[in-house]
Amino acid sequence: MRPPKPASRPERVSLWRYLRLFRADILSAQPEKLYRAWMAEFRTPFFRSYLVNDPPLLRRVLNERPDDFPKSDRIGAGLRPLLGNSVFLTNGEAWKRQRRIIDPAFEGGRLRDTYPAMWAAGQAAVARLGAQADGMPLEIEAETSHAAADVIFRTLFSIPIENEVARAVFDEFRAYQRSQPILNLAAFVPGPRWMPRFFRRETRASAKRIRRLIQRLTAERLAEIEAGRAPEDLATKIMTTTDPETGARFSVEEMVDQVAIFFLAGHETSASALGWALYLLATHPEWQEKVAGEGAQASDSFGSVSKLRVTRDVFREALRLYPPVPMMVREATRDETFRERPVRPGAQVVLSPWHLHRQSRLWEAPDDFDPARWQTESGKCSAREAYMPFSAGPRVCTGAGFAMVEGVLLLALVVRAFRIEPVDGREPVPVAHLTVRARDGIWLRLTPRDA
Repeated sequence: MRPPKPASRPERVSLWRYLRLFRADILSAQPEKLYRAWMAEFRTPFFRSYLVNDPPLLRRVLNERPDDFPKSDRIGAGLRPLLGNSVFLTNGEAWKRQRRIIDPAFEGGRLRDTYPAMWAAGQAAVARLGAQADGMPLEIEAETSHAAADVIFRTLFSIPIENEVARAVFDEFRAYQRSQPILNLAAFVPGPRWMPRFFRRETRASAKRIRRLIQRLTAERLAEIEAGRAPEDLATKIMTTTDPETGARFSVEEMVDQVAIFFLAGHETSASALGWALYLLATHPEWQEKVAGEGAQASDSFGSVSKLRVTRDVFREALRLYPPVPMMVREATRDETFRERPVRPGAQVVLSPWHLHRQSRLWEAPDDFDPARWQTESGKCSAREAYMPFSAGPRVCTGAGFAMVEGVLLLALVVRAFRIEPVDGREPVPVAHLTVRARDGIWLRLTPRDA
């Protein structure tokens, strides 16, 4: 069974029609040719945009000259009420300073330290699902969101999702998701930071409430650090790390910005990937049984994750077919030439994992679910050229290693505990808002394996 893929728009549409389609869902707003093109140019009255699938150009933008292609504020402006000046939105020296402070918390050795909290969150997720695993249709994205949020709060602040403040942040974030479109006026109309962006009232209100809750957690942790009784979790590590060049630490306000993006990136993207991985296993029972059998090796020992090789390949394949962040936007700062076309300063450079991961010139059977490809030479070669669910180069997601441990562990724990089946007539339709989700949710049937 081939995994669902959104229909593409007609080749030619008016700009107004394109903007309406884009605002509703950026995936179905694109023409079919982007799945085989090396590059495509789009023009609006305000700027030109170039979608790039050509591996040498991707390397130029992401690896070789990233400072010449900073993140564009056209997409980021829509997230600024929540994320402030977080590492997700900044560029240049501000971004480099933030990464110098944040990166040490996510180094390899720290993953081992966070693993017990991930394991506890996984056990809690299995227990919650067990109370609902009666064979009736269950919307699984709500459950994966709950599990991913639990991981974030346990690893970041040493509190479970049941904590009053953690639960309030989770509930507010769900409200924020429903009110926040991926595009804002700033995505199409250039202007200075002070220009009105016309955010929805509920979007602004939800962002303020989330930030107030995060500020409360951050201020409490700062007091615990000063009193010498703070737990050794990610928040403590980041808040006590000094910039090796300036000796400064994050202020409370700066830490609120970073916690907001940790929650957005670490919760929303993980929930998306895990939901799609469970659906793919539901529709491919032969792979589900392989993961279930392998899952018996998962334990509270960090070393057990390295034994989950099939599960890791399944999760990689889910990230290939449904990359949580479908598009990233950079901006040219000087004259460039892309495939013999002139690119002017201010042009938008769109890097699309969604299209790159399904590029028919770079992948064999790109629309098929085939975890075995990751052990073939062809698959490994394609991955080197055309796989970037966490971006690439200096701006690769600092939590990529964290996400791979979390996703593989949760997938193994859930599948070894439950048999999973799709619900007839409820095939999910992928859409992109903050991340790639299903338009009406992902509906599955779960039953205990030991029943």
